Amino acid sequence: MLEYPRWKYAVILVVMLLSALYALPNIFPQDPSVQITANRGAKIDDAFEQRVSQTLTKAGVKPKSVEKQGKNLLVRATDPDMQTKAYDALRESFSNDGNYVVALNLASNVPSWLSAIGAKPMSLGLDLQGGVHFLMEVDKKAAIDKRFEVYLSDIRSSLRDEGIGYSSVERDGNTLVVTLTQATDLNKAQGLIQKNLSANALDAGAAASANAFTYDTNANILRIGVSDEMVRQMTLNAVEQNLGTLRNRVNSLGVAEPVMQRQGADRVVVQLPGVQDTAAAKRTLGATATLEYRSVYEGNAIDARETGNVPPGARLYNSRNIGADGKPVPVLLNKRIIVAGEDMVDARSSLDSNGLPAVLVTLNSAGGQRMLQFTTENVNKPMAVVYIERVPQVRIIDGKEVKSVQVKEEVISVANVNEPFGKTFQTTGLERTEADDLSKLLKAGALAAPMDFVEERTVGPSLGKQNVERGLKAVAFSFIFALVFFLFYYRMFGVVTCVALLLNLLMVFALMSVFGATMSLPGLAGIALTVGMSVDANVLINERIREELRAGLPPQKAISEGYDRASGTILDANITAFLAGLAMFAFGTGPLKGFGVTTMLGIATSAYTAVSVSRGIATLIYGRRRKLQSVAI
Repeated sequence: MLEYPRWKYAVILVVMLLSALYALPNIFPQDPSVQITANRGAKIDDAFEQRVSQTLTKAGVKPKSVEKQGKNLLVRATDPDMQTKAYDALRESFSNDGNYVVALNLASNVPSWLSAIGAKPMSLGLDLQGGVHFLMEVDKKAAIDKRFEVYLSDIRSSLRDEGIGYSSVERDGNTLVVTLTQATDLNKAQGLIQKNLSANALDAGAAASANAFTYDTNANILRIGVSDEMVRQMTLNAVEQNLGTLRNRVNSLGVAEPVMQRQGADRVVVQLPGVQDTAAAKRTLGATATLEYRSVYEGNAIDARETGNVPPGARLYNSRNIGADGKPVPVLLNKRIIVAGEDMVDARSSLDSNGLPAVLVTLNSAGGQRMLQFTTENVNKPMAVVYIERVPQVRIIDGKEVKSVQVKEEVISVANVNEPFGKTFQTTGLERTEADDLSKLLKAGALAAPMDFVEERTVGPSLGKQNVERGLKAVAFSFIFALVFFLFYYRMFGVVTCVALLLNLLMVFALMSVFGATMSLPGLAGIALTVGMSVDANVLINERIREELRAGLPPQKAISEGYDRASGTILDANITAFLAGLAMFAFGTGPLKGFGVTTMLGIATSAYTAVSVSRGIATLIYGRRRKLQSVAI
């Protein structure tokens, strides 16, 4: 008699129920919506909800609903066109003051009882949902230059703190050149510098710390060579820091399910599903506006500008103020930076005592200590605030578009230090929009190095909808073709195979929903491939049963032997394909990774349904027939 353990039937039943339950959220379509998030203590209350409703009514928008969800207000629209119209109206009314972030989103319609057990729909990728795709590249030269500037500043500070005199500390390519005033201090200076730079190498990473620096002495000159591996690590660290900063900036956009990942050594892919305002996304992601605080250098800035003779320890900047000659007022500042953007942990837009825009800055411990030390030693002396921004420019030369970047550096304020201060202080001299934008950027963190947009693509929601329909149609037709073939060719065992295929698809959708995997067009291709793999497995089983019947075995024995002997071959083939999917997931990026995920999940489920589920169904049909003479196969 053909038998199958009861506990295996129980497992199949549990798997079917759980798969149906966790795949169920995918049948509830999401609503195009606009999400409003409160910033800096602003409230989402009934009065604000009423203001939003009035704004929408004035703009001629009739939303599906306006509802509060925690600290957010969600405006549901009936279609993408209404969503865009509502977004424009709400952004104009509530984004300008910086108290609220208005962002495009997709609102879930999953019932609360499903959400309570962790059931959620699959995330749709950029190619299915629409949005923007950016490929950003780190400016390697700027990252290396900035790191070398930190080395030079640290060496000057450590020598000054230990009372070691020096005439210059400069960079020559990948070499730091320290010229001391007395040759007798050479050994002491080398030990001090070596200790500081070794700590920097350890911070950079274990791979770069070994033989990161070489030291060569001659008379009163110490030359410190920086290894190529250490220079390469500078770029890698800049990319990693920029990734974290970009994540913080994307969070300020309120985007659901963003994708950010490295590509190669110095590039980052950013995908923002559902975002349709490319210009706003670029401004937030690529902006490198930051602040530097420097002491004012004693000297004649006008003479330095006219003659070009800038003192060795100073840099010449332009002020925002315009002089009598119609030119920006020049300012001489110390080369040494007191604190900069990377020292800031929080920033909020506010107003000063005169009601003018300001940014309330909070520094980290190291930056706060440096600021306290400087202000304590320089009471009644001037300190300047430098505003730095990279401005992308596009010019048409000989009919071709040429992109470049201009670095804008200007002194926004020069004020005397009235009393010592440390971690928290206020910066003025900004316009209202600059104060709002700068506070967001500083709060998200400064970019370790500037980033340029190498590629950008916009995928409209209509194209995304078309992609979904075509992808689902491809999967449906692949399933229908397999179903028709099996029903015609294998008869009753074709029915068994089709039931197993249905459960296979149900399990794939359920697992992708549970794991939070993102469904994309390559993912749909992976599901179609899964159907094909499952077909292959069932063909092996059915043909093996046929062979056993031809060999003269009784029907029930033929079914048992067919499954037993085909299972090993199926598992071997599926393990090989699973490893290929694992390689695509581990080493691929973007579409290749999505294809790898669905391939692995589909192969795992198809092996289970072909070997276990179909056998259980076949046993239910033929297992208890004592006088079975033939099998419909």
